[in-house]
Parts: sequence; structure tokens; C-alpha cells
Amino acid sequence: MTTMTEASVREFKMPDVGEGLTEAEILTWYVQPGDTVSDGQVVCEVETAKAAVELPIPYDGVVRELRFPEGTTVDVGTAIITVDVGGGAPAAQAPAPAAEAPAPAEQAPAEEPKPEGRKPVLVGYGVAESSTKRRPRKVVPTAAPTAAEDTLKAARALQVELNGHGARAAERPLAKPPVRKLAKDLGVDLATVRPSGPDGIITREDVHAAVAPVPAPAAPVTVGTPAPAPVVTYDDGRETRIPVKGVRKATAQAMVGSAFTAPHVTEFVTVDVTRTMKLVEELKQDKDLQGLRVNPLLLIAKALLVAIRRNPDVNASWDEANQEIVRKHYVNLGIAAATPRGLIVPNIKDAHRKTLPELAESLGELVATAREGRTSPAAMQGGTVTITNVGVFGVDTGTPILNPGESAILAVGAIKLQPWVHKGKVKPRQVTTLALSFDHRLVDGELGSKVLADVAAVLEQPKRLITWG
Repeated sequence: MTTMTEASVREFKMPDVGEGLTEAEILTWYVQPGDTVSDGQVVCEVETAKAAVELPIPYDGVVRELRFPEGTTVDVGTAIITVDVGGGAPAAQAPAPAAEAPAPAEQAPAEEPKPEGRKPVLVGYGVAESSTKRRPRKVVPTAAPTAAEDTLKAARALQVELNGHGARAAERPLAKPPVRKLAKDLGVDLATVRPSGPDGIITREDVHAAVAPVPAPAAPVTVGTPAPAPVVTYDDGRETRIPVKGVRKATAQAMVGSAFTAPHVTEFVTVDVTRTMKLVEELKQDKDLQGLRVNPLLLIAKALLVAIRRNPDVNASWDEANQEIVRKHYVNLGIAAATPRGLIVPNIKDAHRKTLPELAESLGELVATAREGRTSPAAMQGGTVTITNVGVFGVDTGTPILNPGESAILAVGAIKLQPWVHKGKVKPRQVTTLALSFDHRLVDGELGSKVLADVAAVLEQPKRLITWG
């Protein structure tokens, strides 16, 4: 017999944390069976094809079961954790009559009642109903404890005692989430790694040491013995195989789809941005921009917004299903960001309406959130045009691939001091190269050239921001 009524148990299902996503990988559990949780408390972190997201539980109770271990990819709508919302106390059980037949070894779980007024798992997202029927689960009868509270305290005391005496077999190895992900990518079992960090924490160096090749003894050479046929093997010391999943997998699929769907055209222009660089230094001293992110990218973003306002037809998308060109009357400006999880492109919503200080604030928040790995799926949806700053890596320029569903992407190269003809004389000037890729189905050469020329003109003479913007 079970120790708590099925009616008091709630199943928390993997939510659809992003439009169109069908699965997510459990990165880290923040709770264990027996822990008390409250409505809104984060219980785990999952990684989708778009971002890492923390999932809050939508009710109060005691954790009964974690359905999947860390590192498991789970379909949306599948229950991942069960919680007893009846206060954690086991239900009182009357002694069974002698003639009563034993409980069947297999039975289907009772249908989960849907609480009224249930809060959504994430802001802007709800739990998607699963159409998959679960197979009946075997329920093993367990003896009821004398008091759930005493049992919980005893379990936690035992855990503390094990931690104090270094008993590693009864607990999972201690490691931070990035180290766990590294170990998983390299195929290393953390239980076999010797920790060197404080309090027995496994470090990145420990994981790398675990995959270091062990020198094999030299095989004796026998004269006259024919060499065996070569066998194809992979030397773990010379190669590292990383599973393609999460953000990297989604990026690869999107780029292949974009490259072979939209006919790309890329145009280039080299421009003197000396005046823009001087303006950046002046704006850093402006009291209205104090504490904000002021750099060349800010003025480049503003220049692109001005060019789009002067050439609105470039801000569009191609609807293949309806064979229509969809012109956007808003600009969600994407900024390509390289993160430890891969390339992501969050966008600034309604960037065309923002003043320069507001745009600087949005850029700062976007970059900080991306570096922390906390960019939400909603922040990466609905972009219209994108900027990718390859110049930060010392690259002169490139031929960027369109973000799917967008019409244009601007690549900004490194800004370098170069000899330049200025007012009839060769002088050292700050120079960069811009590259604009666009979808030739809806942007012809003339329109694309006008947009690129307008961006260059603003950066060469930033006073145009006043007259054109």
C-alpha cells in the first residue's frame, strides 16, 4: 500500500519554454526527494535548443520523486518531478482484513486532477498538454514511516554525516553545472574523477586530467612477423568528440536552412569612421549616458536604424507558404552574441522607438544577459534585422548568413588605423569595412546598396544622425 494518497500527488511536466520546441535537457536539479518546495521556487535548470532556463514549481509540497537524472533529454509534456501537496504527512492506513487479496503488482496511475487557478510555469508560457499515453508504472508497496517529519530530519542528518566523513558512494559527486556539462561533453563519469577543489569539489582541471591519455607500454617487435591489418581507432588523446545538441544543434540547422533557402547577396564598403570614434569618446562624458554601455556598436546600431527608416522596404520577410513579402513596421534589432553555449541572436524589441540612451541601456542588458547564459527564448524570437560584430575578434570583414526569417544582416569589421586620403592628403584615419548580406528574393541590389551606403554615410559623418534621424 502507498504511504500517501494519489490525490495529494501532483506531476510537474516539462513545459514548452519556447515556441516550437519539443524537448529539453535537464542540466541541474536544485532539489532532492524529501525536500520541501513552495510555489514559484526554482527546482531545476533545463537547456533547450535556444537557451538555458530555470523552471519554477507551481505549487507547495514535498518532493516525492525525480523522474529523470541530470543529462536526460525529456519531451515536452512529460512529467519530470512529482510533489506531495498534502503537507508531506502520510495518509493514515487502516489494517487490511485477513481475507483481503494482495494489491496488484501493476496498476495505472490515477488521473492527475487539475487544480483551479494553476499558475503558468514561466511568464508567457504554459504547460503544453501531452498527447502521449504513458505506460502503466509498477507500484511497489512500501511501509509507512512513523512520522514523515522525523524521517525527513533523519535523512538530512545522515546526508550531513556522510558529507562530513567523505562518503562519496551515497551522494553524487560535487561539481558546478559548467563542470558537469564539460564532463558530459567529454564523456567523463564524474564518479571516477578525483576532486582537487575545496570541500571535495571537482574542477575543470580534474575533468581534463581524467581524459588525459595513459601511455601504453611499447609492444615487442618480432623480426619476420607480418604486421597485422590496420584497425581504425580514435585516439582520445588527439581527438575530442562533442555531441551536437542544444544551442549548437539549433544554430547549425538554422544556418543550413537559411543558406540553402534564401539566395544571399553580400555587398561591402570600407569607410572612414574617425569622426564616429571621436563622438563615442564625447558621449562617454555625457551625463545622460553615464553608467551606460557607450561604444562604436551603439552608434553603428543607430546608423542602421536610420538607414532602415530611410529605406523601410528592407525591413521585411519572405512568407514561402503564402508567397508574400511581409513588410515590418517595427524593428526588432538582433545582436549576434558568442556565448559558452554557442552563437545566439537576442534582439532589442522596437529598437526604432528608442532614444540613444535607451538603446545604450538595452544593448548593455542584452550583452550582460547573454554572457551569463540567461537569455530567454522570447528574447531570441521575432527579430527583423541583425548586426554581427566580427571586428571584436580582429577580423576585417565576412559574409554573414541571414538569421532565419530576416531580410538583412550587417557585419562590422575591425576598426583600424590606416592610411586614408582625407581632404586631398594621405593621413592616418580610423577605418572599418562593413558587409551587408540580404535576401535577394525581396531586396534587390539597388535597395541593398542604398541601405549599406546610408549606414556608411552616417558613420563617416555622424552629424547626419541629427538631420536624418
